[in-house]
Amino acid sequence: MEAERADKNVKITVELLKSRSGEFDLESILFLKLKNVGICHLGCVGDCVNLERLDLSGNNIANLTPLASLKLLIVLNLSANRIANLDPLHSCENLQSLNLAGNLISSVDALRSLTELKNLETIRLKDTVCNFSNPVCLNTSYRSAVLEIFPKIKVLDGERVSGRGSDLYKLCKDIDASLKEMYSSGSFGELPGPKKWVEDSYWELKPVWKIQTDKSIEQFYGILKECKELNSKAADVIAKTERTLHTLK
Repeated sequence: MEAERADKNVKITVELLKSRSGEFDLESILFLKLKNVGICHLGCVGDCVNLERLDLSGNNIANLTPLASLKLLIVLNLSANRIANLDPLHSCENLQSLNLAGNLISSVDALRSLTELKNLETIRLKDTVCNFSNPVCLNTSYRSAVLEIFPKIKVLDGERVSGRGSDLYKLCKDIDASLKEMYSSGSFGELPGPKKWVEDSYWELKPVWKIQTDKSIEQFYGILKECKELNSKAADVIAKTERTLHTLK
């Protein structure tokens, strides 16, 4: 059904908004999902003045003018559309998260109209999972240019760049890259197969390889040992509880 609708040029109407939201009054709509409907014209969506979350991904939208009246909008997903001009969004003063992956944004300058959005924390121009991007992403320096325009941004393209967790994210990313390099070079030999979460041997400690004798590895095995002990204690508590319940029957 959605595939059939996606081939049509749909305009947002009062009837469509009411049927999708289940609300009789447009001002009562706080959340709206209009994904893959084939929308090419936003129509009267601007009448939903109390809208906080809006998903318009996977449509044929090019003109964002009707969104200018959505002052309370917090989360906006516009991925996979035909958007090149973002100017109408400068009025969405409460916007915190904006997904623009898979559109026609050709330069970083197109984002400058959003610089007055003081609450904006998350911007996505590229989504490698869905293979969505924008022409601007072809520029190797676009990330640094975006971060220069939005110095307070916390997440860009799904990667945390500032705020709590940014250092941890970078550390994990570096570790992941190092592990991939070691795997590809054969330093670890043949990788073991996956283990089931509930297998008895899951918590068994494995001998530490000589190349992994640093402090971080020791800490890891210490945590693993604690997890094993907690797992054992939890199993004992569950067994005792089951016995108690059995005696009460």
